Amino acid sequence: MKLIRIGVDLAKNVFQLHGVDEDEKPVFKRRLKRDQWLKAVFTHTDTDCVIGMEACAGSHHWARLLQSRGYQVVLIPPQFVKPYVKTDKTDANDAEAICEAMSRPNMRFVTVKSVEQQDVQAIHRVRSECMSHRTAKGNQIRGVVTEYGLVAPLRTGALREAIPCWLEDAENGLSPRFRTLLHGLWEDLLRLDQRVEALDADIAVIAKTDPVAKRLQQLRGVGPLTATALVASIGSGAQYAKGRQMAAALGLTPKQHSSGGKERLQGISKRGDVYLRTLLIHGARTVVVNAKNKDDRLSLWVNDLAKRRHRNVAAVALANKTARMAWAMMRSDTDYDPEYAVA
Repeated sequence: MKLIRIGVDLAKNVFQLHGVDEDEKPVFKRRLKRDQWLKAVFTHTDTDCVIGMEACAGSHHWARLLQSRGYQVVLIPPQFVKPYVKTDKTDANDAEAICEAMSRPNMRFVTVKSVEQQDVQAIHRVRSECMSHRTAKGNQIRGVVTEYGLVAPLRTGALREAIPCWLEDAENGLSPRFRTLLHGLWEDLLRLDQRVEALDADIAVIAKTDPVAKRLQQLRGVGPLTATALVASIGSGAQYAKGRQMAAALGLTPKQHSSGGKERLQGISKRGDVYLRTLLIHGARTVVVNAKNKDDRLSLWVNDLAKRRHRNVAAVALANKTARMAWAMMRSDTDYDPEYAVA
């Protein structure tokens, strides 16, 4: 028997394999442990056998190992595998569904990330989590001091400056026990600040040394954070045939609800990478605000759109355009050209 395709259902310790031969008959069904499944693939298949997995935790690692041995590996978004699960959800059924889904000619696949891309992406994920913890810590401090009649400022910077004043004020009615507790909360907040600053410094170094990230920062509304996130998530952009596909993958294009020949466009689909879409839209909001007193072509386009529609709509439209321009710059290795910005 010659296996032409194997679907692998990944897990922590137990992996389910489902392979088919040239007649599309299932001839290879195995349930193997973590340290056994690669050896089984190498033993029973040739390098022309295509290996498919869901794009989930650990999939890029296994894909790189298989590619280093000469195998073609495809990663499938989990939502595209689900329709091919015939009955109940089991590991065997999932592996069979992956094997079936990867055979479809119009199936969309995820590009395998390099180690460098995953390094940058990990930094962004840790930073995002630290930002969430810092916001939660600030809200916790505001909540507890409110019980003692103290009104905390909204901004984190102002809150950081207010806490020492509360601790030094002997007339505000705070008990010694609560002052000790508040001092500990303040130290927690400062530690999170230091952690975020260290991660920002790492991102700044990457943004200065990576050639693609340096070019992307020529775009208006794209700084070190957005540029490195684009490099980590998109890579070279070769997985997209055109810029609109990349914008659609990031959820920046309108969602359709069409039937009976009547086309209905709704708000943006909001599919794909929420973190990257958020960065692009926040950067676009800054451009919309600062475009009021400028007369270049892109600013005039943004101002005209903001007059006809809400500023948030203009910001999302600009984020869509920025994503398309970023794709063009990554694919062609070119610098930003303002003349093509509103083409």
